[in-house]
Amino acid sequence: MTVIENPYLSGNFAPVDDEVTAFDLPVTGDLPRELSGRLLRNGPNPINDVDPLQHHWFVGSGMVHGVRLRDGRAEWYRNRFVRDELVCETKGWPEIPGPRHGMGANVANTNVVAHAGRTWAIVEAGGLPVELTDELETVARSDFDGTLPGSFTAHPKRDPETGELHAVVYYWEWDHLQYVVVGNDGRVRRTMNVPVPGKPMVHDCAITETQVLLFDLPVTFDLETAMAGQALPYRWDPDYGARVGVLPRDGEATDVRWCELDEPLYTYHPLNAYDTGDGTVILDTVVHPKMFATDVRGPNEGSPVLERWLLDPAGGKVRREMLSDRPQEFPRMHEGLIGRRHRYGYGAEFISTDTGVRFGALLKHDVERATTEVHDVGAGRMSMEPVFVPRDGAAAEDDGWVLCYVHDATRDGCDVLVLDAQDFAAPPVATVHLPVRVPFGFHGNWAPDPA
Repeated sequence: MTVIENPYLSGNFAPVDDEVTAFDLPVTGDLPRELSGRLLRNGPNPINDVDPLQHHWFVGSGMVHGVRLRDGRAEWYRNRFVRDELVCETKGWPEIPGPRHGMGANVANTNVVAHAGRTWAIVEAGGLPVELTDELETVARSDFDGTLPGSFTAHPKRDPETGELHAVVYYWEWDHLQYVVVGNDGRVRRTMNVPVPGKPMVHDCAITETQVLLFDLPVTFDLETAMAGQALPYRWDPDYGARVGVLPRDGEATDVRWCELDEPLYTYHPLNAYDTGDGTVILDTVVHPKMFATDVRGPNEGSPVLERWLLDPAGGKVRREMLSDRPQEFPRMHEGLIGRRHRYGYGAEFISTDTGVRFGALLKHDVERATTEVHDVGAGRMSMEPVFVPRDGAAAEDDGWVLCYVHDATRDGCDVLVLDAQDFAAPPVATVHLPVRVPFGFHGNWAPDPA
């Protein structure tokens, strides 16, 4: 692949060409025997030559990476293309079965989740979920047995009490957002449309025990950009406004209460949200000052920070407080507390530069004490999204491990770090050494073995 003139096609953003399988991975330190499952990760991996002037980091065929841990061993590493139409055509592989939605090659390149006993590569804005085997081979595109009416999302939120997935989805042809609930049987049990005045990009959502939060923010579909052939036709529209909708989870579109922000801004990833009991909803989220205004190839419009938004549905306003001004993205938490009051959050340094974004250390936030701990991953090394895995029977919220893929530029390789979350700045308790480079992608999850 020719790689020029675009920072999101070079260095560790550059795609890898080969699918690799490796067994009995070398480990430094001692892997906790309790960690039994797969650490999965997904990201864009363009498979053929692309125009560097048009290319955007968010596009390109999906590639899923996985490390299998069991009995104190790293049993395997695998990377596999998520077989969309372009992958199959380029590689000469058989087309995958399943329904279609929207235009394009039905790419699924953003996240990978385990639900209803199956593994799914997922994406927003039109492409359907793609079912994978436990070994990450593509099975089929899926509309959840005919129950998903259209688009899905890269960021469903799992309710820790019910196990159901809650999602807010969008598509460029729609004049609404769609609230979707996927039951534990892997079928959609509820959909509900909420009209919006434009066509916003809605990467994520948040839930509380009683509400779902809808982001209606000033990054919107631009038809002229699409007609010009740009890979991602969404642009900054500061006149659109910025607001968060508070929707009762059992409510209808007419029940949404919109809370207006005092200036245009953008958020991809909330850390968490919860009800306070007095009508206020707390939302902790990573905030970008703008998006795709000057850099139309990636999310590089000033370094994002972690804020707390206090939503007042009765008054229709949002009050903002700074939690951490350290540049960061990819916030994660103990997912057994999604929608409930939390104390800790984890993230990765995410620094805006003149030539693109740069990653760095790992971060642990204590939002009650307003403190941040830093895990320095080492010289020439850059972290990716952390994932928290709780210890079985843990009494404390942070009793568990933080797992993270880390790029090592000194050898152009990758490790998986296993950190003790309660001794966050200390050296890893274990490091799994991978045989190949894992490009900077987006999201993944810990998929534990069935109990």
